[in-house]
Amino acid sequence: MKKMVVGIGVLLSLLLWFSSCGARIEESEEISGSDLLKKEEELAAEGENYIVVGFSQVGSESDWRIASTESFKETFSQENGYYLIFEDAQQKQENQLKAVRNFILQEVDYIVLDPIVETGWDAVLQEAKEAGIPVIVADRQVKVADESLYTCWVGSDFEEQGRRAGEWLESYLEEKGRTSEEIRIVTLQGTRDSTAQIGRTGGFAQILERNDNWTMLERRDGDFTQTKGQEVMEDFLKTYSGIDVVVSENDNMTFGAIEAIEAAGKTCGPDGDVIILSFDAGRAALQAMADGKINVEFECNPLLGPLVSDIIQKLERGEEVEKLQYVKETYFDSTMDLDTIIQERVY
Repeated sequence: MKKMVVGIGVLLSLLLWFSSCGARIEESEEISGSDLLKKEEELAAEGENYIVVGFSQVGSESDWRIASTESFKETFSQENGYYLIFEDAQQKQENQLKAVRNFILQEVDYIVLDPIVETGWDAVLQEAKEAGIPVIVADRQVKVADESLYTCWVGSDFEEQGRRAGEWLESYLEEKGRTSEEIRIVTLQGTRDSTAQIGRTGGFAQILERNDNWTMLERRDGDFTQTKGQEVMEDFLKTYSGIDVVVSENDNMTFGAIEAIEAAGKTCGPDGDVIILSFDAGRAALQAMADGKINVEFECNPLLGPLVSDIIQKLERGEEVEKLQYVKETYFDSTMDLDTIIQERVY
């Protein structure tokens, strides 16, 4: 039987105790250790069980991440038959490793991992496998020697997003009669070695290679945050003259870049000095596009909770699930009916 932790609140105490008996926990009010056995018997008689899910999230570094977290919290509610243990890693892999090991000790039914970086997961996922706990990887991917260490991955095709961005830029420059001009580009990259950064950078690079008149002046890590995006863009503007295009690998960095561009006395967007390509397509970014400051947005759908729930329900029924599952995504540019799109947007 697992050692019970007392005094950190009833739900975690119940989780630890019930999972030690191989059962799923019940919802309850605060309870002392001496009354725990009696309470367990009362709750068991009620007959309402929960699927216990441990979720290790990257952090809260961006609007996209916040929307993703809310999707999981809304989906994995007690009303929907789940009990969610949520851990914010604050963008530190060591925090995620600790969280996953705690989930294993608590004998949760499923682990959902949104990994900060792709490598360094073999050992802890092996521990989860040995404990018989399925691991679903969401959003960012993992690179492990044995892919059986996780059940499946669900998220975006980041490389395709990068390719679409490059192809859109080709068409846009052709439309503007600029195909023979030298096009000077800088990239605000996301957290280095994250799946989104690797995919978006790599996908765009494929299109860059076939356009001899495009010059990538520099790519630099903006860590998916507005503050770092502004800082890096300010340095780009001091270092390079005549920047034509900014590829920003998420909206928060884009907001920072816009601030830096405007502070430098320049403009951006369809009628501006600098073409802005951004990723995520949250409501705030679409509004910035409607305001004429962003040229195009490539959607990264954060609403992964329902799809992960569908996977868990299939596993509960003993069904097989596909190893890789992509969410549907699109793009938006300034030629579209942005007012209607923004009104209908859920994130």
